[in-house]
Amino acid sequence: MIWRHPRPLGHEGRCIGARSDLGVDPRKAKRLAHRIRAAARREGRVRLVLSSPLRRCAAVGRWLRRWGWRHQVDAALREMDFGAWDGQRWEAIGAAALDAWLADFAHHAPGGGESLAALLERVRAWQAPVEGVSVVGHGGWMQARRWAMQHGAGLPQPPQWQGTPGYGERLDVAG
Repeated sequence: MIWRHPRPLGHEGRCIGARSDLGVDPRKAKRLAHRIRAAARREGRVRLVLSSPLRRCAAVGRWLRRWGWRHQVDAALREMDFGAWDGQRWEAIGAAALDAWLADFAHHAPGGGESLAALLERVRAWQAPVEGVSVVGHGGWMQARRWAMQHGAGLPQPPQWQGTPGYGERLDVAG
């Protein structure tokens, strides 16, 4: 199972990806860690949590580690890299740049970062180290994982790329 990190601090109106290492409210990180721990107990999962190295995910893993879990950081779980767009306000990026991305949605690398095709390749290659592991990750990674599981090697078009999981939401798409 993979859980999306809590709402990051200072993200409003900004393009947030792999280069924006935003923190989270510690109480929200602890609350999500409690939910993960309870779900793992109910489902008989191992006491191992993997997280992206970014603070918004790793903070949850650190809470679980305090409670006797093993916490491993996995760089393959990081969010999509939006290059120079990362951290910028969406209006500063501009319509022309967004239109260029939408025109070649799967292969264009927004801001010179990572293309959606590259993210999907990274997501498809990822494997959980053991069965029953819990993961704390990012909405874009989770969306890509769900797409890969449902569509195999196919690449999405913009209208098909919908449904980013909400903060703290769980998807059973990890491994």
